[in-house]
Amino acid sequence: MPYINFSDDDLYRANTADLVSFLQSQGEQVKKVGSTYKYIYTDGSGTHDSVTIHGGKWYDHKNQRGGYAVKFLQEFLGFSFQDSVIQLLGGHCSAQTIHSAPREAPKPVVKPFELPEANSDMRRVFAYLTKQRFIAPNIISHFAHEHRIYEDGKYHNVVFVGTDENGAPKQASVRSTLSFGKTFRITVANSDTKYSFSHFGNDEKLFVFEAPIDMLSFITLYQKDWQQHSYIAMNGVYESAVLKALEDHSDLRDVYLCTDNDEGGIEAAERLRDILAEKGYTEIFRLAPQQKDWNEQLKQHYGAEYLPAVHHERKELYLQNVAELTEMKINPNRIANDLIADYNSVDRIRLAEFSVAASEHFLKIVGEEFPLDKMKNRLANEYRCYQDKGSISVKLGKLQNAMTVGLEQLRKPSQTASELKITARKLYDIADCALRLSTEETLVQRAEQKETSEESPSDEPFQMSMSV
Repeated sequence: MPYINFSDDDLYRANTADLVSFLQSQGEQVKKVGSTYKYIYTDGSGTHDSVTIHGGKWYDHKNQRGGYAVKFLQEFLGFSFQDSVIQLLGGHCSAQTIHSAPREAPKPVVKPFELPEANSDMRRVFAYLTKQRFIAPNIISHFAHEHRIYEDGKYHNVVFVGTDENGAPKQASVRSTLSFGKTFRITVANSDTKYSFSHFGNDEKLFVFEAPIDMLSFITLYQKDWQQHSYIAMNGVYESAVLKALEDHSDLRDVYLCTDNDEGGIEAAERLRDILAEKGYTEIFRLAPQQKDWNEQLKQHYGAEYLPAVHHERKELYLQNVAELTEMKINPNRIANDLIADYNSVDRIRLAEFSVAASEHFLKIVGEEFPLDKMKNRLANEYRCYQDKGSISVKLGKLQNAMTVGLEQLRKPSQTASELKITARKLYDIADCALRLSTEETLVQRAEQKETSEESPSDEPFQMSMSV
């Protein structure tokens, strides 16, 4: 589909569309609760109802994020930005709005960035970081002397400061130091997200973390010559500060992605690796903690209670399905018919095996040897869990689309060598879509079985004692 330069009017109408009506038209489940609706969906970890919708706005209370209708379709239904806008506009954008005269937007009032006022000492912060987080006192003192860690005077929270290349504060994040109740993390208003809590040494290594406490925990665990290396905390999973750091420090060559060992951290590492590769960086390494994050690993080191790593079940299952693919013989004269038959059998793994074998067949015709093991390695290496989103219905739609495109390509007569390579790629895409759908179906089945087992009554006999 050619790129469409949507007008402001198109984007406004798409983002303010009736999201509930759209979801109902797509067969998705929503439930009215008061004046809002809950979006109910099932993924590999179970059934969720944490997303509330009002008009075109939505908010995910579980993950504390939200937005408007276009972003919802991207996040939960797997649509691209362009497809999301077109779907919400009813299948087409308005020709009148594309060429309409631009409206002058009101100029936003931007307040200057200001650090929270500092306390006269940092006794509470020091106690929190050493006693609850097990950060080494000498590490805390180093960053405190550089005015990158301090205690705010009003609430006694810990403040982590990000500075520019001249040492001027440009960004700050605040974390509560409470040992009870609800904790919080916020970024100070009008922070420049191109900067973050960091340390820059004089060698070529940059270690990237999700949060400042993860970074401090890692340094505590590996203190030898730590000041020679460079470290940066992203304050989440956003890459702008990392890209700025690499731009400003051209000597940095080796990038170590030290994000959390959970679903979000694993996806962030994959996404950041792709972004860095597009920028031309080649020495990119994954350095995952053995537990959920580096502070949990530090807690384990000191014998404290800790949270274990959380495996990425979807990624692991997809890779397992790829590894278990077996060789299949095909009839070169019946590829299209057999492909349709395997699709109709609803055996996703068989469809994937057939598609891989057919792809291998066409590559062999043009002189490229691509045996099963090589094809499996390609599927595993090209898989990105951060891109593998959407419900069963979304992934089924993608498989159907891949089948349509693949069959159209197969039925083209007298294909050239380059066209045969395209045919091989389309068959490969069918295999990938079939594996993703099979993975999602298995995850949903597991979640449903888990819910059923949790709701089932105990098999133990009911005993009642009586006394007279």
